[in-house]
Amino acid sequence: MPEDDVRFMHEALTLARSGAEHGEVPVGAVVVVDGQIIGRGFNQPIGTHDPTAHAEVMALRDAAAHVGNYRLPGASLFVTVEPCAMCAGAIQHARIGRVVYGTKEPKTGACGSVVDLFAEARLNHHAEVEGGLMAEESAALIASFFQRRRAEARDLRDAGKNNAD
Repeated sequence: MPEDDVRFMHEALTLARSGAEHGEVPVGAVVVVDGQIIGRGFNQPIGTHDPTAHAEVMALRDAAAHVGNYRLPGASLFVTVEPCAMCAGAIQHARIGRVVYGTKEPKTGACGSVVDLFAEARLNHHAEVEGGLMAEESAALIASFFQRRRAEARDLRDAGKNNAD
């Protein structure tokens, strides 16, 4: 794996951790052009009350504002988790050239896990997609987040039972 790819995925993981600190599902993304990060994002749908505020969309918004154009041809997007269909559509509309993701998303992944929108011949833009970069770190971040959530829910449930006694 190219050294720069690892560096960009490290930045995406740092953003994912920021999302977790804000109570969001820990997914982070960066948009890169000519070796420079021009857009950053982490999941924010809970805090912003916006179902479209996924990490990829936030990074695309940031990059588009940076260059003054919603189209980002030649850009690469690095994201810790396989994009969903909504994000894949936004990536296609932005004309991103390359998508690199960490771990697969078996429930909503649109890069081959559930569907593969980037391989759909009827669509007019096709990004190069590479999965599995730093997959273990990305998967561990997601797993630990949901383990904490389940433990918190269990603690609340148990506290409710104790108060009923």
